[in-house]
Amino acid sequence: MFHHHKKLSHKPKEGKLTVAIEKRTSKVPSVVYLSASAAATAASLTLKCFGKKNASLFVGQWAAPLLIMGLYNKIVKTE
Repeated sequence: MFHHHKKLSHKPKEGKLTVAIEKRTSKVPSVVYLSASAAATAASLTLKCFGKKNASLFVGQWAAPLLIMGLYNKIVKTE
């Protein structure tokens, strides 16, 4: 009834460039990404209030990728 699955202890090997990037970015505090995302949101709102719709949309789209980068940063630190 129950299937026993072997856990693979094999961890894929990362490329040299990936390792170098992760080594450097893991030194960046996570609050930097959160602050940058909040700043992008605030800048977007400010631009919107000044009638700069296109610029507001452009800057507002930075918030989500910055949060994703912060999440990736956290994951890299825990490995």
